[in-house]
Amino acid sequence: MDIRKIVNELKDELIELRRDFHQHPELGFEEYRTSDKVAKYLEGCGLEVKTGIAHTGVTGFLKGDQPGKTVMLRADMDALPVQEKNEVEYKSLEDGLMHACGHDGHTAMLLVAAKILAKQKDKICGNVLFIFQPNEEVAGALEMINEGVLADYEIDAAFSQHLWTPLASGEIGVSGGAVMGGLHEFRVTVEGNGGHTSAPHQAADPVLTAADIINSVQMIQTRQIDPLKSTAIMFGMIKGGTKTNIIPEEVELEGTIRFLYKAGPDSEERPKERFEEIIEKVCLKHGTNYKIEYLAYSPPVYNNPDLAHLVQHLASEVVGGANVTHYYSLAGEDFSEFSDRIPSVFFFIGTGNKAKGTDYPHHHPKFNIDEESLITGVEMHVRTVLNYLSGKSLTAN
Repeated sequence: MDIRKIVNELKDELIELRRDFHQHPELGFEEYRTSDKVAKYLEGCGLEVKTGIAHTGVTGFLKGDQPGKTVMLRADMDALPVQEKNEVEYKSLEDGLMHACGHDGHTAMLLVAAKILAKQKDKICGNVLFIFQPNEEVAGALEMINEGVLADYEIDAAFSQHLWTPLASGEIGVSGGAVMGGLHEFRVTVEGNGGHTSAPHQAADPVLTAADIINSVQMIQTRQIDPLKSTAIMFGMIKGGTKTNIIPEEVELEGTIRFLYKAGPDSEERPKERFEEIIEKVCLKHGTNYKIEYLAYSPPVYNNPDLAHLVQHLASEVVGGANVTHYYSLAGEDFSEFSDRIPSVFFFIGTGNKAKGTDYPHHHPKFNIDEESLITGVEMHVRTVLNYLSGKSLTAN
């Protein structure tokens, strides 16, 4: 079977799907139009379809004609609250909403891969579960799992991919081990004793405390944790105060703790616990109080080394060995909830092309993808399934 030829024959349909999703972006757990289109497409391919999982999630199950293992492929469907600044014919029709992370492409690629594989079911030794996930930008994977998306299937391996502008079009990034960052999203409220800025000695200043916290926690990633263990503690929001001559009662800090390793209270690194210890000591020093809330969490995405070796081999066949690279990112990705439960691989499809204007970072209002990379993504989906279910999996050295 000439997989590349088959994918190219569906190129126009693939691009049309992606552009349609791009024009009609929907936020997490609100992907009603998208999930309806996905479900109807999968039904048209002859798959067993389930809808309404975690509000808008969709699954399609393909049972091969011959017995074997079951493999899972996953795509995410949600968009972002970003006002698009691209001037393209398929520009978002929804004010303030945009597919600024490539999920429109992910959905289109997996649909076309499902169509191709469904037509080859007589050659498939095993089964394929296609998962179309809502709300990846927050925590949709865990909600799907909690609602039993995996309960009816014994999944032997899971694969997913991300269109990635930091990699050039024609490149594929895949590595074993942790490849995307674990994430704690936090809010710290520093509670002081307000007063007049002319008499700061009569107040407990939450502004000064907050500034000290921001500076002090930086030593976690530079002095307390091995610098070879990637750790980043960043503050993205500061809120507090109403007037220049008033010391406020409280200040809020929001940000993220990211790490590229398995962390926990018993681990050597303990980034979350170190963060809390420093805040406690800083507030004690300033005579202020505090509370910490964690708004979201996801573990690192962990790639099974043997499966990663298989994907590296297949990627070399698709784009050439010189274009396959090891790649890691501290960005969060909730495919980690699947990789924590199933031997998995998450890899990156390069889509950065300066000449086409597709080199903007993810979540940027001018983010776009090189649509030629969609073909690469579909081919990788199909080859991964067929090779894994054939039983020809490779073992890492």
